[in-house]
Amino acid sequence: MLGLAHAYLAAKQGRSVVLFERGVRAAGASLRNFGMIWPIGQPAGEMHEMALRSRALWIEALSEAKLPSRPTGSLHLAHYQDELDVLREFTELAPGLGYACELLSPETVMTRTNAVRPDGLLGGLWSDTELTIDPRRVVGGFPAVLTALGVEVRFGCPVIGIDLPIVETPLGRWEVDAVIVCSGDDFETLYPDVFASSGLTRCKLQMMRTIPQPGDWLLGPALAAGLTLRFYKSFRACTTLGLLRARIAKDKPAYDRWEIHTLVSQTADGAITLGDSHEYGPSPAVFDRTEIDELILDEVRTYLRLPDWRLAERWHGVYAVHPDRSYLVSEPSPGVRIVTGVGGAGMTLAFGLADRSLTELRL
Repeated sequence: MLGLAHAYLAAKQGRSVVLFERGVRAAGASLRNFGMIWPIGQPAGEMHEMALRSRALWIEALSEAKLPSRPTGSLHLAHYQDELDVLREFTELAPGLGYACELLSPETVMTRTNAVRPDGLLGGLWSDTELTIDPRRVVGGFPAVLTALGVEVRFGCPVIGIDLPIVETPLGRWEVDAVIVCSGDDFETLYPDVFASSGLTRCKLQMMRTIPQPGDWLLGPALAAGLTLRFYKSFRACTTLGLLRARIAKDKPAYDRWEIHTLVSQTADGAITLGDSHEYGPSPAVFDRTEIDELILDEVRTYLRLPDWRLAERWHGVYAVHPDRSYLVSEPSPGVRIVTGVGGAGMTLAFGLADRSLTELRL
């Protein structure tokens, strides 16, 4: 999605653009996620502002492309007092940090969605800034949008060398003024020395999807719960977070071991996407763990009610992530910029980060 966003914005600025994709179709992390445009998860300041800019550009691009999205907003649910304490503190800090959100009573939560179980619910944090897209439809449909803008889209055409003004591929050479490398978790093909010293690693996530829910049943807001509060950097501003972390470490060590938190979103056809876990390392396990899927399902069943829980798909995705940075930008030579390492915020930040890249490159 980072590559698509860069190509789209460059073309909109009147540039002549060629987009190279090594696969015959998109198959990586950009297809294998929740489809959440999630500004509330970004830390206050620069990253949150970039996420909001990205959201605005997403809305423009999706409208022009006539691709579906849901202005769902988000709900973070609280079922323990320490979770409610974090949500309350975050709500109090929010105006000064730039977030627009409010703390809801259990009764008000139930008016926003029919997908939440009322038992044990103490409240929820509502934010209206989040969008939900269907990543398979959007990422699959976006190349046609680029082609209509005059972008030359080359699938099945890996870039094997860059020495400006020449870009080398197995299918020919192109002469260009600038190159933006959005190679995801491919650290070996281009500039391996840069990646070897970058601090980037890989993260593997296990996810699932139900069959389409019957009739016109809607999830409503994208959902998160207490485990998520220890995951997104925005909540680190809360002094109450330490007690929540300590309880989960004591009572649910397996969720810390696999860095599991639970998110719930809905695809365009009505299916429900559930996840996820986080396994870090340069070479994540090829095979998925049934134990992880069961932990995710056990947790999400404590607060989610669905008409049909039958699973249609299970999969994993792998993305590039840096332990300390929100993303990686490197310029290994004049006119060449590497942009990757956005971790789990690739969809959220794609357009905002592309906008910044093109501005800094004066493109």
